[in-house]
Amino acid sequence: MANFTSNTYKMKREILTFTNKISKHLPKPERKFTADITYGMLASGSCLLTDVVDQLHEDSKKINIVDRLSRHLEKGTPAKAAVPYLQMVKKWVPSEPVIHIDDSDVAKPDGYKFEALGIVRDGSESTYTKNVYKKGYHVTEACVLTTSNHPVSIFSRIHSSSEKDYKSANAITFDAMTQGAALFEKAAFCMDRGYDVYKVRNKYP
Repeated sequence: MANFTSNTYKMKREILTFTNKISKHLPKPERKFTADITYGMLASGSCLLTDVVDQLHEDSKKINIVDRLSRHLEKGTPAKAAVPYLQMVKKWVPSEPVIHIDDSDVAKPDGYKFEALGIVRDGSESTYTKNVYKKGYHVTEACVLTTSNHPVSIFSRIHSSSEKDYKSANAITFDAMTQGAALFEKAAFCMDRGYDVYKVRNKYP
C-alpha cells in the first residue's frame, strides 16, 4: 500500500512538472485547468469529465467542477500552451520522424443536441461492399513517433460538415500535414489506408 501511494505521488509530481512547462505563460485558472485535466485523465484512464472529477477530490459539488472543466475545454488549446508543447515534442523525436495521419470518425447515432452534428461514414460498421452512414463527427489526428517509438500527438481536431464556413475533410487533413511539415524540416508522412496518395505527393513532393 505504501509503495502504491508513493508511485501515485511520483506520477502526480511528474504530471505537474510537465503541465507547468507548457502552461507557465497562461493565467492561473488556465494553469490549474491544464494540471487538473491532464492528471484526471491519466489517473482515471478515461476522458469522461465525471471520471476526471472523481480523481481531483475537490470540495466543490461534482456538477460545478464538471461545468468548470467544460468551460475551459470550449476555449480550445491556447497558442501559449501549444507552442511550448510542440517544442517539447521536437526534443523527443528523431531528426527525421515518422508522422502518422489518421482520418477517423465518432458516431453519435442517438445524439440530438450536439453542436454542428453532421453525417459520417461509420468505419466500424461499413465494409468494402456497403457504406453505413450515421450522425457524428470527423476526427483528424497526427502523431509523431519518438525515439522510443511512442506516438505523441501534434494535431488533433474534431470537425463536421455542418460547421459554418466548413471546407472539407481533406482541408483539415492538409492542415495536419502543414503543421507537421512546419514543425520538422524533414519527415515521412504515413497515411491511413485508402487515402489519395496522389494529392499528398502533389502538395508535399
